[in-house]
Amino acid sequence: MKLLRIIASMDPRQGGPVEGLCRSTERLTALSHETEVICLDPPGVFAGPSAVPVHGMGPVARKYGYTRSVGRWIAMNAGRFDVAVVHGLWNHASVGGGAAVIQAGLPHVVFPHGMMDPWFRRAHPAKHLAKQVLWWAGQGRVLARAHAVLFTSEQERLDAEGVFLGPGYPAQVIPYGAAGPTARPSAGVRLRRRLPALGRYLLFMGRVHSKKGCDLLLQGFARAGAGLELVMAGPEGEAGLIRKLQQQATALGLAGRVHWPGMLTGEDKWDALAGAEAFILPSHQENFGIAVAEALACGTPVLLSDKVNIWREIVADAAGLVAPDTAAGVEQLLERWRALEPDARNGMRHAARQSHARRFHIHRAADALAEVLAEAAEVRA
Repeated sequence: MKLLRIIASMDPRQGGPVEGLCRSTERLTALSHETEVICLDPPGVFAGPSAVPVHGMGPVARKYGYTRSVGRWIAMNAGRFDVAVVHGLWNHASVGGGAAVIQAGLPHVVFPHGMMDPWFRRAHPAKHLAKQVLWWAGQGRVLARAHAVLFTSEQERLDAEGVFLGPGYPAQVIPYGAAGPTARPSAGVRLRRRLPALGRYLLFMGRVHSKKGCDLLLQGFARAGAGLELVMAGPEGEAGLIRKLQQQATALGLAGRVHWPGMLTGEDKWDALAGAEAFILPSHQENFGIAVAEALACGTPVLLSDKVNIWREIVADAAGLVAPDTAAGVEQLLERWRALEPDARNGMRHAARQSHARRFHIHRAADALAEVLAEAAEVRA
C-alpha cells in the first residue's frame, strides 16, 4: 500500500502523536508499505523516519494553520495513494486535509489522539464551544466520513462518546505502542553525566503541560518523596510553565531534589528510563501514553493516575501502581512504592517487560493498523 499521513506538525516536541507516527511508519515500511507525510511545518524543518518524504506546507501564521497549499497538494497527489491517515483534530491539517481527501475520493482513517476527551470541556469551556462550532463546520464530517476513527484505548473511545454534538462516526480501538531500545540501555549513566550529584530518582518524561498534573506531582513529592529525587524531563508545553513549576519546587523546599534536563531523545531517553526507580505520570488526561509503554519496555515500573487510559491494563499486569489525579493521589503512589519490598519491586520490573511485549510493542500496534488500512484501501480499489 501507498500511505499518506496528514499531521499538523512533525516537531518531536509535540510528543506522542509524532512519536507514534514515526515508530509505526518504521514498522509499516518493514512490511513493504510506502509512506509520505504532509504537515503544516515549513519545508525541510522536521524530518520523518528514514527514507520517508515529509512535505511541509508552511509556514502558517496562526495556530489553526490555514493554508491553501494543503488542499492543492492533496488534490494533485491523491491518486498516488491507497489510503490516508489523519492525525489529530482542531487544525487545518485535519479539517482542511480531511476535506481534501474526501473530495479526492481517497479513503481515510482518523486518530483523534485524545483530543475528544471530556477533560478539555471541563478545563477550557470557552475553547470547547469554539471546537463545537468547528466540529459542525467541518471537523465532524471528517470523522463521520472516515473508514474508521481509531482510538488508542477502549477508555479513550468511551470518554469521547457524546462530547461533541453531531453525526456519529465508525469507532475502532487500536492501541499505540513503543519499540523499546535497540540495545540494552545504560541505567542512568548518561543522565548522571548531566546531573553528577543525582541519586535514586523518579522520572517524569513528556511535555510539561498543565494536563500532565506536574504541579500535583511536586506537591505529592514534597510530602512523600523522602530519599528520592525527581527528574522532570521534557520540553515546555505551555509558555512559562516550567518557570512557574521551578518556583513552586523552591517554595516547597525541593530546589535541590528536582532536576530539569529538558527533552531527552535517543540513547539519553532510554538511559534515563532504565535508570529510574519508577516512571511517574499523574495526568488529568492521557489517551494512551507512549512514554508509559517506553518505560515498560525498559522494565521500569509505572506510577500513574487513573486518567491515563491504559491504567487498567497496567494494574492487570502488575506492572505499576495507580491512584487518583490529585496531590493526595501522588502522595499515595509514593507511599505505596516506598512500602514495597525489594522482591516485589523486582517482580514489578519483570512484569513491566512482559506487559510491553504482550500488549504494547509497536509491532502489534502497527500490524493492527496495517489491517485496518488494507480494509480501507479496498473501498477505493
